Amino acid sequence: MPLLQVRDMPDSLYRTLSRVAEQDHRSIAQETIVLLQRALNQEESRISRRRRILGEILDGKIENADSLPDPADLIREDRDR
Repeated sequence: MPLLQVRDMPDSLYRTLSRVAEQDHRSIAQETIVLLQRALNQEESRISRRRRILGEILDGKIENADSLPDPADLIREDRDR
């Protein structure tokens, strides 16, 4: 099994990881694996979601598109702040 070593981890992050692992009744290594699996699966779903939304945009299937604000107006409003 491969070994992963993390150097220069911030103390606050390590304390948080340790606390979460303890709450979940896992070792720090086990908790790290679980969190990495979740993050990577979530990233995969983000990519899938982006592709789906882009497909909807390209197909013109956006519901209530007429009620969405004009992007130029939003940019102008943001710049005027």
